[in-house]
Amino acid sequence: MLSKATFFAFLIVAFETLFILQQWLLPIFHFLLLSYFFFAIKTYFLKSKQPRPVYLVDFSCYKPPSKCKVPFSSFIHHASMIEAFDTESVEFMAKTLVSSGLSQETYLPPALHCIPPKTHHRESINEAQMVLFPVMDDLLSKTKLSPHDIDILIVNCSGFCPSPSLSSIIINKYSMKSDIKSYNLSGMGCSAGTIGVDLAQNLLKTHENKTAIVLSTEILSTGWYSGHEKPKLILNCVFRMGGAGILISNKKQAENTSKYKLIHSLRTQRAYDDTAYYAAYREEDSRGILGVTFNKDLLQAVSETLRSHITLLGSQILPFTERIFHVISILRKKLIDKSAEIYTPSFKTVVQHFCLPNSGKPLIREVAKGLNLNGRDIEPALMTLHRFGNQSSSSWWYELGYMEGKGRVKKGDKIWVLGLGTGIKCCSLVLECLRPIVEDDKKSPWSCCIQQYPIQV
Repeated sequence: MLSKATFFAFLIVAFETLFILQQWLLPIFHFLLLSYFFFAIKTYFLKSKQPRPVYLVDFSCYKPPSKCKVPFSSFIHHASMIEAFDTESVEFMAKTLVSSGLSQETYLPPALHCIPPKTHHRESINEAQMVLFPVMDDLLSKTKLSPHDIDILIVNCSGFCPSPSLSSIIINKYSMKSDIKSYNLSGMGCSAGTIGVDLAQNLLKTHENKTAIVLSTEILSTGWYSGHEKPKLILNCVFRMGGAGILISNKKQAENTSKYKLIHSLRTQRAYDDTAYYAAYREEDSRGILGVTFNKDLLQAVSETLRSHITLLGSQILPFTERIFHVISILRKKLIDKSAEIYTPSFKTVVQHFCLPNSGKPLIREVAKGLNLNGRDIEPALMTLHRFGNQSSSSWWYELGYMEGKGRVKKGDKIWVLGLGTGIKCCSLVLECLRPIVEDDKKSPWSCCIQQYPIQV
């Protein structure tokens, strides 16, 4: 069967032959036909060089076993029995837990239920396998693929970087093919999950007809802090078990089976600025114990990072009217009325749902304030924080799972996934829903509790 370009080329040649045979020698006929011919050929080749659309076929989230649940009372009781913590440290962690926005049903890995916690390399490997293997199994089962169908594998974990790498552990477990392209991202904080998807998208732009998997998690047994410095104790209180797997493809048939299409992505960072760079920083304390320090300038650094990132993203996806209103309000404030407020463009004109960083209630509300979001918009982030805690790079997919479980995502809706991590770095993904989402996944971490939400936090 001929392509459209080939058909029109033959048609033009036929007409040109007819003109010659009929002795229609007026140059204008030949010029117009040949011009159209070259224009059609150029358009065809330019279009053929454009990369295929990238689709998010499906995703899976890990639900830890009930034995890993850690109520506040158990956490504080265990902490008080650990010699490394003094009374002041335990009291600080108790206050942090109460105000954190977490529920009594979040999870810690088995190694951190021991007294004292086990933070050895072997325990971290066990934790990685405990999270990543079920996620991989569920994702392959959902999409009816075998490990040999995967062409690209990206695994991200900020604090744990073993050798062989986590991606090699997955390849070894599933006997994946020898020419698979594998990548391991570490040290990129909570934004690594969205960065992994952005990396997969860029790889798929240069590799046609391929399928990629992105696995996101954080290994907590490596990041546990057994010291007295309060800024480092926060991590113990709010970070919890979690993991997600995302299947991405640019295959033509993926258009009919995928949940979402990735229509835009953007990455920015402020690591060049010392305030942002040291806002969340892994270092040893005065006794040589390794931990992550969350500095008092964190919210200010996040606010500045988000402001520049959102401004750039808005210039790329917002309607012209929203952008012009924003510019006019700035000029008015500078030239006419110094007390006038600057108009905040509404991202709701192009986006219906938001997956926000859920590092804590203050950060969620700060982001909501900057974007003029209401309670319903930030509900998925707050409920995910409440039910599962801060799961670092995998949190956004639990938020999307919440929205799917509530039946809120409709065909044609757009979802903004906003990743934020140490550095400070930002990565935004804009997804478009391709089909009605019917959430009947019994393995979803929300399946047994979605009806209980939302609740007041």
